[in-house]
Amino acid sequence: MKVSLGPLQYCWPKEQVTQFYQQVADSSIPLVYLGETVCSRRRQLKFSDYLELAHLLRSSGKEVVLSTLTLIEAPSEYTELKKQVDNGEFIIEANDMGAVQAAKELGLPFVCGPSVNNYNLATLNKLHQWGMQRFVMPIELSKSWLTTVMQAQVANTGAALPYEVEIFGHGYLPLAHSARCFTAKQVGLTKDNCQIACLAHTKGLLAQTQAQQPLLRINGIQTQSASQVNLSSDIAVMQQMGVNYFRVSPSSLSSIDLAANLLTNPPLTEPLSCNGYWHEAAGLAHL
Repeated sequence: MKVSLGPLQYCWPKEQVTQFYQQVADSSIPLVYLGETVCSRRRQLKFSDYLELAHLLRSSGKEVVLSTLTLIEAPSEYTELKKQVDNGEFIIEANDMGAVQAAKELGLPFVCGPSVNNYNLATLNKLHQWGMQRFVMPIELSKSWLTTVMQAQVANTGAALPYEVEIFGHGYLPLAHSARCFTAKQVGLTKDNCQIACLAHTKGLLAQTQAQQPLLRINGIQTQSASQVNLSSDIAVMQQMGVNYFRVSPSSLSSIDLAANLLTNPPLTEPLSCNGYWHEAAGLAHL
């Protein structure tokens, strides 16, 4: 099993993003996803900027995947999406079925991101027929679900899954996406005139219960978990199962060192971590 670095989910200034990926280029992380997955109004970096970073990462020996938006809301966004899919160089991570369709029409391979609802073996195998090379398991599914899918494939065909499996193993979980921007609304702005309010929150905006307990993390139109998921204690189990990649979702520069050293020095215990979904429990649970 190898480690992957997922796409940056937050809105950072262009200079900060560039510095981040320059350090990623110097790391030992083998697989890197990059691109805007949350909101098309985050225009700190254009697609051409992401392509430039992709070339930098590839020149340093990384496998690079270009990640697409999770929620397509306008024809202009779909037009931009098709340009990203048909980039001529890099495979894409499809985070929306529109991206899957665009890749299928062009006969291009793709990775299915965790926001695509792959809930059964029949769906996965159909997507593989359309060009899916790897899928990131939806975050709310469990070790038991994945074991059942893998065993069913062997029972049906006598062979293992013909595509790779990636687990969202560390980072703030992307729970939902909305047509509304909660970050803008909490400062009295509309989504159309948001003034890129999420730039002020480099790890999202923590939302608490009335009892001051961490509940969720607001990141523009995205809702995340308040705590980071940490499945590093199950790395050995995942390797035995045949999982191909353990994904670290970055939230700071420290995520680079964590991902680079994960297999040799996993963070087995962390404050405010959660792993409930993996164990078929409430997602915010720590088991």
